[in-house]
Amino acid sequence: MILYVYSKCSTCQKALSFLEEKKFAFIRKEITQTPPSIADLKSMLKFMNGNMKKLFNSSGQLYREMNLSEELKTMPEDDALTLLSQHGMLVKRPFLLADHFGLTGFNEINWAQKLQQQ
Repeated sequence: MILYVYSKCSTCQKALSFLEEKKFAFIRKEITQTPPSIADLKSMLKFMNGNMKKLFNSSGQLYREMNLSEELKTMPEDDALTLLSQHGMLVKRPFLLADHFGLTGFNEINWAQKLQQQ
């Protein structure tokens, strides 16, 4: 599993603690230095049933500055994925990607259920 986090994000810290406490093996990547690749984003998009908005950090400053709530309505999928792959702060985090599932945001109950299935 790969976990993309922003080190100053308290929700990311909770996810890190959860995974470490439960002794799950994962690779940690700092999302600002190494945003998810387009391939990883496409995988996550499949896990999100094609809902592009679930990949975006819609409460983030950069999202608002770029007026993406409006722009995404007409933006081609490839353009949106390229944007996410270039700007880690636009990506919903924490961003956990495994072979057979993906999770964005952190909800301990949801994460525990999904990880127990693996």
